[in-house]
Order: sequence, then C-alpha cells, then structure tokens
Amino acid sequence: MLEKNPENVKIVFKNLPLRMHKMSMPAALAAIAAQEQGKFWQMHDALFSTPRLTKESIEKAAQDAGLDMEQYKKDVASPLTRQKLNKDLIAAQKAEVNGTPTLFINGRRVQNRGPQAIQKMIDEELAKAKKTSPAN
Repeated sequence: MLEKNPENVKIVFKNLPLRMHKMSMPAALAAIAAQEQGKFWQMHDALFSTPRLTKESIEKAAQDAGLDMEQYKKDVASPLTRQKLNKDLIAAQKAEVNGTPTLFINGRRVQNRGPQAIQKMIDEELAKAKKTSPAN
C-alpha cells in the first residue's frame, strides 16, 4: 500500500507486547531501542525472522540490524524506553486493540485486510480529505 500511495500513506507502528508471550516485552523494548538509532524496521525484520525469541536471540537480532550495541543496551534499560512503550500500550487500550496485528486507516479499524479492501479504504479517506480541503 505504501508503494502504491507514497504521497498519501504513512505507516505508524505501535508496540503491543501480549502478556501470553513471555519475550514480547523485551522484544518491544529492543525495537524501541533500535528506533533510537534509526533502525526500527531493520530490528523489526530481524525480530520477526527469529524462530524463537530469547534474550540471546533478541540481542543477536540487534547485532544483525547493525546497532551500536553499547548504546542499544543503555537504551533498552532506559526509563525513557519504558515510557515510550507505555505510551503505545495506553494508545492500544484507548483504541480497544487487544491483538496483533491490528490495522487502522485514519482511525478506522481495518476489518478486511485484503489489498483491494485496504486500497478502497485509503481511497475513501483521500476522497473525504479532498472534500474537506480548504482549497475546495
């Protein structure tokens, strides 16, 4: 969708570590720490390609993502990183999100995740924006 709509689509990722997954909280903190180095998506991809998350495999994912490991370790342990995660958790609660992945387009929850359905929602939102644009 981003490739089809480069001028109009922005992806915003929010972390929602699920309690049932023991390593989801450490993985989310690791992703936020990677974001501090501008390598969120590299870390995201490394984590999601890891067959089994452990403390060691998360650290290896950070290395594979090319992170400065000394800074990474500081950021993972930082209270600021925990605050950023808590902000995501609060946003998820307010949006009534209880599972992943959950997609929204301009605040509208995506029910049908098929490419055509998502593009239709994007087109609808663009049409609404065009109608309310001050230039019209």
